[in-house]
Amino acid sequence: MSGVPAPAFAQIDAFGAGEVPEGVDVLGIPATVGTLTAFHASPAGDARGTVFIVPGFTGSKEDFRTFLPLLVAHGWDVWAYSQRGQADSVGPVGVENYRLEDFAGDAIEVAGLVGGGHPVHVVGHSFGGVVVRAAAIAVPASFASVTLLCSGPLGWPGRHHDTTDTVAASGSIGLWNRDNAHTIGLPDADLTADEAFLRLRASRTSSDNLLAGAELLRSDPGSTAELRATGLPVHIAHGEFDEAWPVDWQREMAEQLGAAYTVIPGSAHSPQLEAPEATATALDDFFTSPNHH
Repeated sequence: MSGVPAPAFAQIDAFGAGEVPEGVDVLGIPATVGTLTAFHASPAGDARGTVFIVPGFTGSKEDFRTFLPLLVAHGWDVWAYSQRGQADSVGPVGVENYRLEDFAGDAIEVAGLVGGGHPVHVVGHSFGGVVVRAAAIAVPASFASVTLLCSGPLGWPGRHHDTTDTVAASGSIGLWNRDNAHTIGLPDADLTADEAFLRLRASRTSSDNLLAGAELLRSDPGSTAELRATGLPVHIAHGEFDEAWPVDWQREMAEQLGAAYTVIPGSAHSPQLEAPEATATALDDFFTSPNHH
C-alpha cells in the first residue's frame, strides 16, 4: 500500500517512564468516546499495509512498545492503542460503558482512522482477541485479516471471579497490591522500572473496564462460526506455554476456522515480549501469505 498519508493525530506525552523506541510516535486518536492513546511506527519507504494491534485485559498499548519496530522492519505500518479505560486512554465512568459492542465499536472506528480507509490487518491479544472477533463479525470490510494472539474461543464460569472481588473491593490498584504486596508504600525509585510502570498503569486503569472485562471473559459464548462466515483470513497464534486459554481450545478453534495456526516456541501468554522476533516473523508470514490459508 503506498501513497496513503498517515492521519495527522496530535502528539502526546508518553505514559510512564519507559523509553519509547526511536521511530515510534505517541499519538492521541480522537475517537467518539474521547481520546484513545496509540503508538505508531512506519517504515521509511512505502508500507506493505497497516497492522493494528488491540491489547488484552489489564493491558495497554505499552505491551507492544518494543514490538512495533520489529514489524516495521518487515515493512508494515503499525499501530497499537490502549482501549477505553486502559492506562491513559479515556475511561468513561460506569460499567455500562464497557459492553463488548463498545470495545468492538472503538476497534472498528480506530481501524478506519489509522487505515486511511483501507482494510487493516488486525491483531487481538488475549481479551483484545475477544474484541477483535466481535469487530470483525460486525464490520468485516474494515479488516484485511484477523490474528487472534493467545486468545481462545470462549469463556467459562468462575473465570476471574477473584479479580472481580478484588476490584469491586479496592479498585484496579487493589489488584496490583494483591499480587505485588512487596511494593505497597514504596516510592517508584525503590521499584524496578517495570514495577513502577505496571503500578502506574494499575492506578490509572478504569475499575469499570476491569469489572466489565472480567465478566466478558467469563460469559463469552464464542463466535467461531460467525467469524468463519465473514470469509476473512484468520490466524490463530499462541505461545507454547500459554495458560490463559487451554492450548487445545485454541488449536481446535483454528481447525474449525480453517485458519492459519502458529505455536510460538519459548513463549507463554505474551509472545511479543517473550519471543518477539519469532512472533514478528509469524505475523509477517501470515500477512504475506498469498492465499492466507
